[in-house]
Amino acid sequence: MNISNWIKAFRPAEGPPPQSLGAFMRWCLTGAWPALWLAAFLSAAAGAMEAGTALILGMVIDATVAAGPEAFFDGSNLGLVVAAVAFFMIARPLLFGLSASANAIIVQPNVNPLVLSRLHRWTLGQTVGFFDDDFAGRIAQKQMQCARAVTDVVSEVINVVAFALASLAGSVLLLFAIDWRVALGFGVWLIGYFAMINWFLPRVRKRSAGRAGARAMVSGQVVDTITNIKTVKLFAHAEHEDQAALRAMQSFRQRAVEFGYLSAGFRFALMTMAGILPVVLLGGTILLWQSGQATQGDIVAAGAVAIRIAQMTGWVSFTLMAIYSNIGEIEDGIRTLTPRNRVEDDADAQPLAVSRGEIALRTVGFAYGRDTGGVRGIDLTVRPGEKLGIVGASGVGKSTLVALLLRLYDAEEGAIEIDGQDITKVTQESLRQSIGMVTQETAMFNRSARDNILYGRPDASEAEIVAAARKAEAHDFIVDLLDHAGREGYDAHLGERGVKLSGGQRQRIALARAILKDAPILVLDEATSALDSEVEASIQAALERVMQGKTVLAIAHRLSTLTEMDRIVVMDDGQIVESGSHDTLLAKGGLYAQYWERQSGGFIRTQAAE
Repeated sequence: MNISNWIKAFRPAEGPPPQSLGAFMRWCLTGAWPALWLAAFLSAAAGAMEAGTALILGMVIDATVAAGPEAFFDGSNLGLVVAAVAFFMIARPLLFGLSASANAIIVQPNVNPLVLSRLHRWTLGQTVGFFDDDFAGRIAQKQMQCARAVTDVVSEVINVVAFALASLAGSVLLLFAIDWRVALGFGVWLIGYFAMINWFLPRVRKRSAGRAGARAMVSGQVVDTITNIKTVKLFAHAEHEDQAALRAMQSFRQRAVEFGYLSAGFRFALMTMAGILPVVLLGGTILLWQSGQATQGDIVAAGAVAIRIAQMTGWVSFTLMAIYSNIGEIEDGIRTLTPRNRVEDDADAQPLAVSRGEIALRTVGFAYGRDTGGVRGIDLTVRPGEKLGIVGASGVGKSTLVALLLRLYDAEEGAIEIDGQDITKVTQESLRQSIGMVTQETAMFNRSARDNILYGRPDASEAEIVAAARKAEAHDFIVDLLDHAGREGYDAHLGERGVKLSGGQRQRIALARAILKDAPILVLDEATSALDSEVEASIQAALERVMQGKTVLAIAHRLSTLTEMDRIVVMDDGQIVESGSHDTLLAKGGLYAQYWERQSGGFIRTQAAE
């Protein structure tokens, strides 16, 4: 029996993460509760042992005083001696060991990946706008920070709070057994102690949240600078970036100093309360002993309880402060990660079945929630196997159409259908599996060249990978790759976002990925824009072979790449204003013909750019 698997560390969550603290914690820990309750029970049982320790010490002292030095180990005390030895050498170590094992083996190694995997899955489902509006580093930091904070809260509640509450309960019972007046004095002290905790901890929670937010901003700023380090160097802006980082660090430092003042005040108040307790318990028990109402053993038991609780007070209080600090970080993570900025699958969504590849946009409108921009009134049918070119100046809505087709956003008006199936009624996974895409901004992972190409179809064979790379004119440069770790060829890693490759090389690997995917619908968004003319000619030949039998949407500013399309649509101000073949549009003398006439090196130039 492997107790480390009692919590299923990667079990999916049920539903979206709630936006209130208690409900969010339950969402994070769903499925782990039986193991957590067991760990808490063992911790509480170990805490109760503290009062048992004081009780046995008191009993031993009383027995010693009653029997005298010579007679303590005679038969009358044998049971007490055996019980004390069994308690200290067997029961106490065993229970503390079980409690430590539950926390160290069952709870801590599993809660963090459980929470982190759930937050990561949720974050992956957010729209691209969610990521566009924030730092990538900050989002990643919030996921890890929140998972770590939840783990720490759970672990400390089990390891400290359950232990301390059981210890306090046992101590109260023991003090009542000595005298109700000693227990009453302890109760008054507890009221003062909890009043102090109640004043400090909410403030700790608030300042911790501010500190966590400032820390995440430092991470976001630093990661943003490092991610764009080439641009920083090319524009000689190291000083500018340094100052931006220093401003973020200064804000974090200020939040940390504010937290430090509060922490120092908390520690002073805590030590004062801890000093009062032994005076109350020992002084009260000694007074009772003087009047014959308590024994020497009672004094020892009360003293042991007082010293242990005074020591534990600091430990527990700082743990509670850490718990409240972590709660502040969790709440900060909730604000960042839980908003529902998502495109959701319909409850009855079915896999998309592409039999022909017909695409129909019916009065489609989308403006990113604004009054202007985006696209409006788009009526367009792309016939099965048709090669459609899309032309227009920057910002007229070409890429928006593609984003809507892929359901990166949901259309605000109208509908999009593929082979008669409304794409809002099919699963996003199946929709995107049916569409191959090569974009102008090629996305590379800091993984091997093989892994980057395999992203198109993870179950492809080595021969298929190489064949796709050859078709994309990528094989020859891939076999010459060498990374910093000595990995060569297809095993060489490409660096973050493929920075070790030229723009043309990155685009050819992206083409290989799309070729390997072999989806029935192919979208080319400036797919050859980073290639020189000679390479582009060979890639165009490869693309023509790849496009056979597929429905193709090709966006391009370089109009020469679209002359062989079956049809070209021209967009302006979010609408389709012209449609026809290359020759037809030239003969029409409209906007397309103006673009063609204004080309310089094959690129569209607007009037403003001339």
